[in-house]
Amino acid sequence: MNIRVFLAAGVLLHAGSSLADLIDDSSASLALRNYYYDRDFRSGPGQSQAQEWAQGFTFRLDSGFTEGPVGFGVNLLGMTGVKLDSSPDRTGTGLLPFDPATREPADEYSKLGAAAKLRIWASELHVGTLQPLLPVILAVPSRLFPPTFRGAYLRSNEIEGLTLHAGHMDRITQRNSTNQEPMRISSPNRRFDAGAESDSFSFAGADYRFNDNLNGSYYYAQLDDLYQQHYLGLVHYLPLGDGKLKSDLRFFDSREDGAAKAGPVDNRTYNAMFTYQLKAHSLGLGYMQLSGDTALPYLAGTDVNVNTEGALVSEFVNPGERVWQVRYDYDFAALGIPGLRGMWRYIKGDDIDLPGANASAKERERDIELAYVVQSGDLKGLGIRVRQGAYRNDFSRDVDETRITLDYTIKLW
Repeated sequence: MNIRVFLAAGVLLHAGSSLADLIDDSSASLALRNYYYDRDFRSGPGQSQAQEWAQGFTFRLDSGFTEGPVGFGVNLLGMTGVKLDSSPDRTGTGLLPFDPATREPADEYSKLGAAAKLRIWASELHVGTLQPLLPVILAVPSRLFPPTFRGAYLRSNEIEGLTLHAGHMDRITQRNSTNQEPMRISSPNRRFDAGAESDSFSFAGADYRFNDNLNGSYYYAQLDDLYQQHYLGLVHYLPLGDGKLKSDLRFFDSREDGAAKAGPVDNRTYNAMFTYQLKAHSLGLGYMQLSGDTALPYLAGTDVNVNTEGALVSEFVNPGERVWQVRYDYDFAALGIPGLRGMWRYIKGDDIDLPGANASAKERERDIELAYVVQSGDLKGLGIRVRQGAYRNDFSRDVDETRITLDYTIKLW
């Protein structure tokens, strides 16, 4: 991209006169993540277990901006993963890369990324290695590392309450890979052609805060020759008695794009999640309905922005699926244990229409989570999270899954 050369040149030209601004406003951190992952397949042929343990190190350096109406800067991102335990018969967790022929896991892997950045008034343009966290491209760190993208991302806050987004990506680096690859559509259960590739993902959108209790968003995304997608979201908080009711509404409208290399795309997905929060308690009830001839499409290697997000095994976005959810969260600070939180969730989907599956197929998942963040002392900020899920269905393999993570971030400056 020529714009990358432009930004890099801008940084160099300004560095001599305003190096202090780059350094004084900079920040650096080292994040440590220890991850144990155990997926036990309870039925069916093939690999019986995916089980690995790994240690991750993530270094981030965000510079300030050079002085003046147009500021330049740079962000650096370095990641190293180390195998603690794995074997060829237990790979496939997404923590470690492995040889596709022998399935031998790598002992370690590293990757380095950089992004040049430009600031004009209240707008910033970043070009290079990116980790977008938006409804149509949700690159969350659900494994040792998040996926990253190569591209350009513009974010503008020129109008109070309104944030505008626009971007273009041409490559993805998967969470357990060091290779920059073309992008694909996520295709569990043979929902689309998993081999179809694209080197162009573009998006534009806006988030608007109507008032302290109401936020709305709209996004449009296009994965060239695979799919295009509209997204609408609305979040509202209503004081109710001694607590408050959170209403979270999300809608996707997706169609195939251009040559439709991954096959037809025809989907509308309606989400509604209502959560009542009262002191230490939160009780949520959710419903999701998929209509059209296909599943909800999203980028392979990322998460999908529906109300089942965070479920350990399934994302519940199969063709025609109807999904009910109940979720309960508790903050143990009410019992004198600040930093400790618990969660229980049950999700059930039915009326699923998949190739080769029974008519009106069903799936269900139960998740339990306990998380604690150390509040004081030498280990203040250390996070410990234990999650366990049980998944059952009538069209693929049943799964019991356990994940344990330890996270600790060292602020270098």
